[in-house]
Amino acid sequence: MNFLPTWPIAFDTMTVFGLLLILGALGGYLSHRFPWLPSITGFMLIGLLFGPSGLAVLDEATLTKSRILVDIALGLILYRLGLSLKLSLLRERVMLGVMGLAESSLTIIVVAGVLWIAGFALPVAGLVAAIVVSSSPAVLLHVAHEVRASGDVTETTKTLVAINNVVSFVAFSALLPLVQFSSGKSWSEILLLPTYRFFGSLILGCAAGAVVYVLTHRTREATQYRLAFVIGGVMLTTGLANVFNLSALYAPLVLGIVVKNLEQEDTVSQIQFGESFELFFIVLFVSAGANLHLHDLITLAPVVILLVVTRSLAKVGGVVAVAAATREALNKAVARGMLLIPMAGMAIGLTRTTAELFPDQAASVAAVVLGAVAVFETIGPPLAAYAFNLAGETGQAQKHTSPEALAKAVEEVS
Repeated sequence: MNFLPTWPIAFDTMTVFGLLLILGALGGYLSHRFPWLPSITGFMLIGLLFGPSGLAVLDEATLTKSRILVDIALGLILYRLGLSLKLSLLRERVMLGVMGLAESSLTIIVVAGVLWIAGFALPVAGLVAAIVVSSSPAVLLHVAHEVRASGDVTETTKTLVAINNVVSFVAFSALLPLVQFSSGKSWSEILLLPTYRFFGSLILGCAAGAVVYVLTHRTREATQYRLAFVIGGVMLTTGLANVFNLSALYAPLVLGIVVKNLEQEDTVSQIQFGESFELFFIVLFVSAGANLHLHDLITLAPVVILLVVTRSLAKVGGVVAVAAATREALNKAVARGMLLIPMAGMAIGLTRTTAELFPDQAASVAAVVLGAVAVFETIGPPLAAYAFNLAGETGQAQKHTSPEALAKAVEEVS
């Protein structure tokens, strides 16, 4: 009977999408039963439970088919993140850029050193350090909305988050040759691959950003098509990055930066994705949890804890050191550093890239980075709430920002 399906049944991408959404929604719902557990951690835990290390409902073949969905999610998240980096602000406040670069550099050096002492090969330790430099804007904006925070710390930290993610990718690309050399790759691959991926992604992102800006600017009267131009541009950029073996992370990030800095009236950056964007957010974190290997996670738990502590201290310490030079109030500097602690999207994407380029390092890198992501996304909300209160910006949105405007800002990166 040839009309019957073959066994075992092979899920297609649409089935995988539905499965990830249902499981993720279940994990998010269950996480709400525990006030201290954010939905992101619930998504990852449900992925771990149903992934290869758990019930194996999401096996390796199924996760492979979810790649396109994860790429879309990361592309949209990083595009939104790129919109946070306004170059004119950095020109006006040079020390803000210095703060971002100093804090990022300190984090790389300290984390790499600690991981090397913990037994990681130095090139791999450096690569992990570059990955964990990245920060997530989602917790920052969600908690700001909840506690109605507004002010200088809130706004400048969004720029620092964007700087963190740009530095993360640049450092990751710069350290790739060291890992490739230690893995016995050819010199042509060692030198040409990172260069090609970095500059190719930069050119693609710039070109796509210019096209999206021109299209939305020339058709600004037809506002109903703006969302299609933006999402189409992000998906096309992500797809072309995969086709040409470029970075599907850096290209959409550059796209967002270019759009933000070309426009004069926030025509494009004010576009809201709506609640449907949450669907891809769920897919991203369920997939990340499913890719965790429980044995490696348990074995490397002490390293994860060490990474969490070291990275947190480096970020806060770097910001405080630069702030001291500018005589900024200590409470605001500490608060800004604490708001940089949450980590998610870019870290997950670079971990996937590491797994593709260096399969032999995939398990240990994923266990350390994704384990740290789970911890940071759990402690992130209460830390952020405390940071806003420490900076004296809790409740200030009532004086400066309408609820509608603040809700829109939250939606842009969540």
